Amino acid sequence: MIKKLLIFSFLSFHFFSFAQQDAWVYLKDKQNVASSIATPINILTQKAIDRKAKHNVVIDARDVPVNESYITQLKNATGITVMAKSKWFNAVHVRGSEADINNLLTTPSITFIDYIDFADRSLNTTKITKEKGTFKIKDKFEVEKTFVDFTYGNTQNQVDMINVDDLHVADYTGDGVTIAVLDAGFINVNTMGAFQRIRDAGDLLGGYDFVNRSSNVYANTSSSHGTHVLSTMAGYILNNYVGTAPDASYYLFITEDSSDENPIEESYWVEAVERADSLGVDLVNTSLGYKDYSPNYTSYSYASADMDGNTAFITKGANIAFEKGLLLVNSAGNEGNAGVSAPADSQYVLSIGAVNSLGNYASFSSVGSAFQPSQKPDVVARGLSASVITPSNVIGSSNGTSFSSPILAGGIACLMQALPNKTNAEIMQLVRESGSQFSTPDYQLGYGIPNLKSALSNALSINNFEKTNTISIYPNPAKTFVYVKVPINENKLTITFFNVLGKQVLQRSINSTNNQIDISALSKGIYIINAKSNNKAKSFKFIKN
Repeated sequence: MIKKLLIFSFLSFHFFSFAQQDAWVYLKDKQNVASSIATPINILTQKAIDRKAKHNVVIDARDVPVNESYITQLKNATGITVMAKSKWFNAVHVRGSEADINNLLTTPSITFIDYIDFADRSLNTTKITKEKGTFKIKDKFEVEKTFVDFTYGNTQNQVDMINVDDLHVADYTGDGVTIAVLDAGFINVNTMGAFQRIRDAGDLLGGYDFVNRSSNVYANTSSSHGTHVLSTMAGYILNNYVGTAPDASYYLFITEDSSDENPIEESYWVEAVERADSLGVDLVNTSLGYKDYSPNYTSYSYASADMDGNTAFITKGANIAFEKGLLLVNSAGNEGNAGVSAPADSQYVLSIGAVNSLGNYASFSSVGSAFQPSQKPDVVARGLSASVITPSNVIGSSNGTSFSSPILAGGIACLMQALPNKTNAEIMQLVRESGSQFSTPDYQLGYGIPNLKSALSNALSINNFEKTNTISIYPNPAKTFVYVKVPINENKLTITFFNVLGKQVLQRSINSTNNQIDISALSKGIYIINAKSNNKAKSFKFIKN
């Protein structure tokens, strides 16, 4: 996970930054909403439409682009720079002085603003004072140093650890699954030998640099972090190196500004995920996270209590992305006891911690806490001395949850290929349940090291009731509410919760239109849920956080 390198030599930048503020301008409406939803091919690719249809994901007003005429008016406003936009939030990220941003609300010609939310929350109408995190000035890659020993290693341990090699043997190598990688620079990915395989197969689908607003994603040479990350999934060197998803397809998006740490990067990320969704991407890997901003922007930093799954802009974007059907895999962070960062705090993001080659906790890996609405991290993979490929096409090793996340993301892509009809929620739950310590999770390893072979086996060895009457309960684990997916041929289900002693603690009747169950009164722990129709039943293991 990337940590920013602070630059103190540009005094003019510092003076400028103190006068500038970042804010999200939320808009009242959109154009042509009904017609766009009726003809979605005008706003989404066919692949995106097909994916949503397969998993019953609704196409709604959030999929309609932001009104470009509104953006033009904001660009023309005095002192305002438009930095990014989000169709899901119907919002525009702007930069300017506090006065110029507030003047947007009183400009006669601008009547389309709903409200403005400053990144510095003390400037908003409703002021909430919260403890700010302490930003640590250190080497951007203090944890994630790449060590090249000029001899070839291999990926055997990190592949074996999650048993994705067994999926490869079964010819599940990620083929047909599209992954978006959101990161910093992707130096030499378009030329180096380790990615020749995906280039020859047409699996390098392109990308976009949201920081520099350029379609040439390879021109950004500020960081090679994305190259290292991609190599753990897509890298291939005959007899020496195999990534976890060598036959998946990839989009490369730069959302990370390596020069500083500013909340605009949260908006770049949301914008990139929106584009990934519109392109029909199945899985998103992000080896980035946000909590503490640089000294120029300490007022924007989040407190540990803000890592609650619904405060950070990027986390709220991740929650929508999950609803839209994307499976999000994210590094938990490299901050150890300082805790996970956004968007890894979301219960709808599969957050990945790091272990060493023996499966033991890596001391830098961010731990979870009671602030998160679900168990964090979710699971772990190798992140200490993980095998990566540098832009020089040399195999080396690197440390960080930046690498445990894509190692597992590639493995999950293989699982998705094997189980094409499973939803994002179902795949996530299969991964959690396959964890080495699923029954006894903790804040260091979460549910432990997943066994993807076991996850696939469990999914395929379902009984006839599951085949003909698909029922799922999600999210699992959960803190406040669970939802029940009711089979088409069932009018009503009785859902009963039993504690570990076999005592009934909750019972509800649900149907397809009333499928939410409030579990907030239940104590934390493991439960068995029994779902019963007129003549059949199914049981689930459930964890209340």
